[in-house]
Amino acid sequence: MDYRVIKENDLFLLTDTSGNIPENHPYGLGLYTKDTRFLSKLDLKINGEEPILLSSSANENYYATIMLTNPHMERDGELILWRESVELTRTRFIHNDVCYELLKAKNYFPKPVSFELSLHVDVDFNDMFIVRGFQNGDVGERTGQVVGKQEISFAYQGADNVKRASIIRWDKDETKVTETGDVHFNLSLGHEEEETIAFMVIPSINDEMPEIVEPKVALEKLKVSTAEWKEETTQVETNNKALQRLVDRGIGDLRVLLTDLGYGKFPVAGLPWFGVPFGRDSLIAALQMLPFSPDVAKGTLKTMAAFQGTKKDAWRDEEPGKIMHEIRFGELANTGQIPFTPYYGTIDATPLFLVLLTEYVNWTRDTALFQELETNVERALEWINRYGDRDGDLFVEYHQEAEKGIANQGWKDSGDSIVHRNGEYAETPIALSEVQGYVYQAKQGIASIYEKLGKVEEATALRTEAQTLKERFEEEFWMEDVSFYALALDKDKKQVGTLTTNPGHILMSGMLNAEKAKSVSDVLVSDKMFSGYGIRTMGKGEAGYNPMSYHDGSIWPHDNSLVILGMSRTNNKEQAATVMNGLIEASHSFEYDRLPELFCGYDAKLGKAVKYPVACSPQAWAAGTPLVFVQSMVGLFPDTLNNKVYVRPFLPEGTDQIKLLNVQIGEGVLSIEVKRSSETLAVEVLENTTAQEIIIEA
Repeated sequence: MDYRVIKENDLFLLTDTSGNIPENHPYGLGLYTKDTRFLSKLDLKINGEEPILLSSSANENYYATIMLTNPHMERDGELILWRESVELTRTRFIHNDVCYELLKAKNYFPKPVSFELSLHVDVDFNDMFIVRGFQNGDVGERTGQVVGKQEISFAYQGADNVKRASIIRWDKDETKVTETGDVHFNLSLGHEEEETIAFMVIPSINDEMPEIVEPKVALEKLKVSTAEWKEETTQVETNNKALQRLVDRGIGDLRVLLTDLGYGKFPVAGLPWFGVPFGRDSLIAALQMLPFSPDVAKGTLKTMAAFQGTKKDAWRDEEPGKIMHEIRFGELANTGQIPFTPYYGTIDATPLFLVLLTEYVNWTRDTALFQELETNVERALEWINRYGDRDGDLFVEYHQEAEKGIANQGWKDSGDSIVHRNGEYAETPIALSEVQGYVYQAKQGIASIYEKLGKVEEATALRTEAQTLKERFEEEFWMEDVSFYALALDKDKKQVGTLTTNPGHILMSGMLNAEKAKSVSDVLVSDKMFSGYGIRTMGKGEAGYNPMSYHDGSIWPHDNSLVILGMSRTNNKEQAATVMNGLIEASHSFEYDRLPELFCGYDAKLGKAVKYPVACSPQAWAAGTPLVFVQSMVGLFPDTLNNKVYVRPFLPEGTDQIKLLNVQIGEGVLSIEVKRSSETLAVEVLENTTAQEIIIEA
């Protein structure tokens, strides 16, 4: 990454690798919360000059460390500061919605030195959509700034009648502060003497201030919180060091991507641009996390239920029972200039809400949550049958109604992503293949829970609907000539026959028979679809194929993860192993072995995975991808409603041992280890307090 980003709860800081926020940077660097930039300029200088970058690290997920030094400084032949005399270390972290920076200066020159450090700050309070150049609109204005001895504050009155302010404080009292936001510190240090200045940036909304503690106390609390997360989350041990790094990175990234809007923790989509609730993204990331932290699924479900659609509103693509796509909290949303309050233009979030709920119950046996959300379930099912199926053909379709909404409303939401094999773009209403799989899986899963709750009639009706959908899907989507399913049906019910990953998601639904599941799996690992580093979103050679595109030939780790999960469930394990090993190999091409949101779909023969230029990292469902690897390798599929836990293990080449500790299932925990022994796999149950029967299937 050519930026540095840290986040905690709803506040995140995005800077360049030197730790600065240059004005008008193309990445829109800054400090953000509630879709508003609370710091738009942050420049550190030594004697008025830019320091030289030595190293820049955000390896610890929750804080960043940046090391700099001074350039050589002379004036009229007189030495001011010898090059590399002063080491500057910037350590920044976020706690309780306050951004902290510890700036340490250390003198390595043989003699005492004196120099000036200066910090230059400003705030524009721009809405995220304005920062990114997506939208202009009527906005408020800056209402001035106040300079104090150890503080400078900037104020803004929004067009939405919200008062916003940024307060910058520091703990060194010998300073010079200008009205323009320049803070100057004069330091004198002996040989190997050091001094640390602590800064705090405090965003304030409507005069509300977070609790502020000493920086060292804040950092200690942050470390404790991180340690508790690791302890509460399922632990993984494997001999595959690359996989271990991926898993550890994913678990750490997911922690910093968690946010709580009052209904429990859930994952936001990703940084830097999508640090807000996204229906589809949050639901899929929570699904990936089920074997590691089922409480995240609970928080996600309750959050989505709280914002479920209640009325027909074309401006926001809202319909009764529909689960949201995205919610924003900035000035443009608050004034109704954009429809994200929330916006509902997604075709898959509603069935995915039901899929996550049924899988959560499978893992936890928490039927109490199901009963709490039962009205939401009924409304979601009603939406699927009444609004999702627009024409009564049993398929769920989308069509944009919001003027400023999204045209393509599946996970591939680019305007060019649904394209026929002749290169023509499909016209809406469009029925996507994977969405029909989600609907089938949702109805079958809800039916199983209904049966346990004694609602036999409702369960029978859902199973009948699911079976009919399965039969109709086979008739309309199967393409015999390529032994694969169509991407979609267009407005004329014609197949959109381009080969894509979308049908791969159906593997996890249980809707395909064994023969069709194998055929789909084989196509997905063919040379046309599989690059060596992962499965391309679109097959090489298709009319719309472009390895540099966002959705038409790139590789998305989360997309691959759902395919892998389905391959594991349908016993197509060799294909799953191929994809996992490809992604593990690709991870070496990225900073900290972190899988990004997406990368380009070029062949692995290039020797390195090619970065997509503006991929988010960390991204929640990319971080969750290696967690799916682990579940798939162990083959762990609980069915707590029937007191069973199925274990169907396989280990790809390079992985000879994997251990899961403290997996939360039902009301207890399961610890299990899978080892390769000669040509067979040995499974050992290390602990089982779940009261579930463990069924190991070779």
